[in-house]
Amino acid sequence: MAERSDRIPTAIVIGAGIGGLSAALRLAHAGLAVELVDMGQGPGGKMRTRDSVAGPIDIGPTVMTMRHVFEELFESVGERLDQHVTLQPDTILARHWWRDGSTLDLHHDPDLSAKAVRDFAGAKAEGEFRRFTDKARRLFEAFEAPIMESPAPRLGPLTAHVMKHPGLIPAMAPGLNLARSLALQFSDPRLQQLFGRYATYVGGSPYQSPAVLGLIWHSEARGVWSIEGGTSALAQAVYRLAKDRGARFSFGVRAERIERQGSRAHAVHLSDGRKLTADMILFNGDPKALSDGLLGPAVRNLLPATATTPRSLSAFVWGFAAEPYGVELTHHNVFFCEDPRVEFGDIAKGQMPRDATLYICAQDRGGDTRPSGPERFEIIMNGPAGHQATAEEEHQCRTHTFETLARMGLTFSPRPDLSKLTTPARFAKAFPGSDGSLYGRSPHGMMATFQRPTARTALPGLYLCGGGTHPGAGIPMACLSGKHAAETILSDLASTSTSPATATRGGISTGSATMANAPSRSSAS
Repeated sequence: MAERSDRIPTAIVIGAGIGGLSAALRLAHAGLAVELVDMGQGPGGKMRTRDSVAGPIDIGPTVMTMRHVFEELFESVGERLDQHVTLQPDTILARHWWRDGSTLDLHHDPDLSAKAVRDFAGAKAEGEFRRFTDKARRLFEAFEAPIMESPAPRLGPLTAHVMKHPGLIPAMAPGLNLARSLALQFSDPRLQQLFGRYATYVGGSPYQSPAVLGLIWHSEARGVWSIEGGTSALAQAVYRLAKDRGARFSFGVRAERIERQGSRAHAVHLSDGRKLTADMILFNGDPKALSDGLLGPAVRNLLPATATTPRSLSAFVWGFAAEPYGVELTHHNVFFCEDPRVEFGDIAKGQMPRDATLYICAQDRGGDTRPSGPERFEIIMNGPAGHQATAEEEHQCRTHTFETLARMGLTFSPRPDLSKLTTPARFAKAFPGSDGSLYGRSPHGMMATFQRPTARTALPGLYLCGGGTHPGAGIPMACLSGKHAAETILSDLASTSTSPATATRGGISTGSATMANAPSRSSAS
């Protein structure tokens, strides 16, 4: 048996998105010496903010679902989520507008949603909605343990579950895309359009994403929360806890190269000239950055092309403060385009859509608040990854966005200028290797879930987490990816008899596999 060392195991985390932050917190709590580096100026990754006269504006993700994922993260380190972040349930999940003047609110209370659908489109539509909601719930529950909560998605357990519950097979609608499946489930085209939008939550088109993505509705139907201070407040809370447990952070520093020594990842070379060596290296960035050679030749050929391509959607994102006039907004609002086939057809061709659905987060309208004066807004329009918008297209985007909203009854004073717009090309610059894609690999294709990279790579000592890795996009999934990465790292440290170190603080001994403070692993893991 190899002689043990008293040296504490070391881990470098590259990237301070919610995946990297959650992993850093878990690893530091378990007793590892953790250093996190990020090229940005603070924690959060895509959970970014922009200053305004009304305060910091979220210009990244705004929808928080699956609260239990974050509660488990805080509980795993002996804390309570509600002691660090103030959350308020959104009783209205989202408010929807169509060009014909019709509107529909979906509610946290499922019966209120069903009644709203009945008032909106009739008794037949209500029945269709209830059946669709039940189907989404059953699919979500079938996929949750063997796919989302597992460090590596496993087809076997999912198949076994489906064989025990054969009613799931027609619910999964194999061979159908989401748009076609919804056309068979809803007679009203407006409801087809509404629930087709959920494919964009993971960066897909409803015309190319599998029908099973209808399960995303259930993650929202069981609760959406507003975070006081915005989603960036959640990132700040995790960051503070990780620091309290000894993790060190370096911001404004770029990881330029991952070095290997023998058969293992060994060190990270930084833009400030430092070389950090570690037992474990965790990359919380778009996995395509590895394949593109942005982290050096030692890690360039680790992933198959199918792990990172095709790319998911990008977006044109406005973040600004203004006073709204006209229609009554709630926290989350959707203004639908005339024909989604035109929108997604343009995106598939790599073009800025001529007519697009617009999502608006009215960030000061969580709960029952109705602020006076300038409010904070984020507006998102889907776009193609890799798109290089010309100056003319940026002006067209501004005209299209705000004139479309004006025709639907909503205006802003002042109307924001182009400095408040983030384009796909600007996303690509902010997140190297992403091509501007917000979600990594596209969800298109029945096997897309099984093609995303998982936490453990083919290079020992190198791990992955973030929205581009399993289980995928969205802050709950990215947070879960951090959990999977941390548990995989701790498991590898504990199970390797030739482990380079034995930690003596935090209750973890990699040689004996006892981890008093390490997060417990669920049966699904």
